[in-house]
Amino acid sequence: MRSPKGEEQEKTQKEFIEELKVMEGELGDKPYFGGDNFGFLDLSFMPFYIRFNAIETLVNLSVEAEYPKLIAWAKRCLQKERVSQSLPDSLKVYDFVSQMRKKFGVD
Repeated sequence: MRSPKGEEQEKTQKEFIEELKVMEGELGDKPYFGGDNFGFLDLSFMPFYIRFNAIETLVNLSVEAEYPKLIAWAKRCLQKERVSQSLPDSLKVYDFVSQMRKKFGVD
């Protein structure tokens, strides 16, 4: 494995941005993807949110600055005890990703 550089890194960043744009568009002005109620889609996307810290660092992007509605949604979801207790800490996820990148010579 190798670290994405130059054009490859730009392509990866653009793909990530497009995916976030779709997610935020689907969320719209609703508090949750299911409308007023926390539902299956919200639960499904939370593990993806926990990886934002690692992804932001890798692609040099601030998700909160670019997609504030998405971050506000995630913070609402994390206020639910059953959600916050079931997810790993985002910093631990970042540390794990960093270790794996070093182990496989990506960094």
